[in-house]
Amino acid sequence: MSKAVLQFSRWFVGLLFIFSGLIKANDPLGFGYKLQEYFEVFHLNFLSNWATGIAILLCVLEIVLGALLLFGFWRNQVLKGLLGLIIFFTFLTFVSAAFKVVTSCGCFGDAIPLTPWQSFGKDLILLVLIIYLFIHREKINPITNHPGWQAGLFSAVFGAALFFGTFTYNYLPVIDFLPYKVGSSIPQSMAIPADAAPDEFLILYQLKHKKTGETKTMSDKDYMKLEIWKDEDWEVVGEPEKKLIKKGYEAKIKDLIISDGSGTDYTKELIENPFYNLVVVAYNLNDVNEEAVAKTNALALNAVEQFNIRTVLLTSNSAQDAAAFSKKMKLFMEVFYADAVPLKSMVRANPGVLLLKNGVIVNKWHYHTLPSFNELSTTYFSK
Repeated sequence: MSKAVLQFSRWFVGLLFIFSGLIKANDPLGFGYKLQEYFEVFHLNFLSNWATGIAILLCVLEIVLGALLLFGFWRNQVLKGLLGLIIFFTFLTFVSAAFKVVTSCGCFGDAIPLTPWQSFGKDLILLVLIIYLFIHREKINPITNHPGWQAGLFSAVFGAALFFGTFTYNYLPVIDFLPYKVGSSIPQSMAIPADAAPDEFLILYQLKHKKTGETKTMSDKDYMKLEIWKDEDWEVVGEPEKKLIKKGYEAKIKDLIISDGSGTDYTKELIENPFYNLVVVAYNLNDVNEEAVAKTNALALNAVEQFNIRTVLLTSNSAQDAAAFSKKMKLFMEVFYADAVPLKSMVRANPGVLLLKNGVIVNKWHYHTLPSFNELSTTYFSK
């Protein structure tokens, strides 16, 4: 029985760490954004510029430690590493859950969103299993004792994990779990069906007895049912508290608002354009790849001259900064503004390019894989 428990714990922990590392390595930039939230909470803002690099290394560490546990290599060091990681993760998820500082832990990226309390529960289970494995580590046998094979397998796993994380950072996620994936309709993702269930709230009143000073909390339903409002000795103190008791339907895209420099809303006009249009996303002009912006600007010029294709640039910078940037780069594109959060979700690049038609994302590119105008023309515009 103990052998079966040991094997189960070993495979469960090893595979879960590999899976978790791969999911996050599929989108290291997104994981880096999540780390920046934690850095802000713990006043470690000086690490923000290194967030993506740290994200890739953490993913590699998870994958390598999970694989080495399955291989049975260097069990003492590997289990100490796993124990250190899970204690660290458990602390982070507890802080997130208890103090509501980060609403989603990012344990499995955007593939499997977990609440902080769900993440904390998952980490507690892993902590127990890893402690069990550490206590019984002498019973874990390696698949080979040959030093050369051990070094070779370690190098292969480490190299593959590092390559995967670096590749997806320099291009785009292999699997896109975000609502702006290719083939999705932005208007449909923003729409809420007429029959969709709304959020359900409970209104809580703070009551105080005028004569005795007794206080109590009562829901709006009980307040009306018991007709306590008829008793003049009870009075409502302060503002009623609104508590969410059941989450209703939530649109996949709920935070996208596109406006011009004066604040005029252009969201509907831009995302429902029935013709091909190019959207260049540069959420942060201070760190944008200017060479790539110049290339997209040239694409925009050719596209409008030959096919009347509208091209816009979306950024979260101020209108003043954007105007200065536009003048510096001699942008031909129209400039519009949106919050950084949806822009980061649109495409994991700064800049990235989306090709839209009637609100549907036909394709999108990292600035490292920008197509030429001839490719765009042949594949899309000429058809």
